[in-house]
Amino acid sequence: MIPAPLKQILSHLTVAWHERAIALKAISFAFIGVVNTLIDFSIFWIAANFLHWPLVPSNVLAWLTAVSFSYGMNTFITFGPESGRILRWRDYATFAASGVAGMVGSTATLLALSYVLPVLVAKLLSILVSFVINFSLSHFVVFRARTPRGDAGH
Repeated sequence: MIPAPLKQILSHLTVAWHERAIALKAISFAFIGVVNTLIDFSIFWIAANFLHWPLVPSNVLAWLTAVSFSYGMNTFITFGPESGRILRWRDYATFAASGVAGMVGSTATLLALSYVLPVLVAKLLSILVSFVINFSLSHFVVFRARTPRGDAGH
């Protein structure tokens, strides 16, 4: 038997999940991002250290694999209702471009803050900036709710 307060919390979380509250989307996006980071690092490490590839091709392969995984998981999980759980080349390209935008924002933040903060703190804040950029672009651009073509008022 589940205690009443815990049951109420679970009920609220279930409703929020079904309503796809933005906070839960952000949490889902973050969890996928953690797995994505592990994939990126693992592929990079294998390519660079075991296959003896140069750093740039190793990093590009790792990033492409990670961004592909992230796009798929976010299409099916985080933004499933918005995407219809359908993989689309156009959405993939937009998602990858948003990843580049996040990387540029992160790098600019790291560089700017490294002059006034310890590098580790600057790096942590740059990760936060990257998350905000990537999530915002994913939520408002890549996986925005679409109106059916027949209902657009034409």
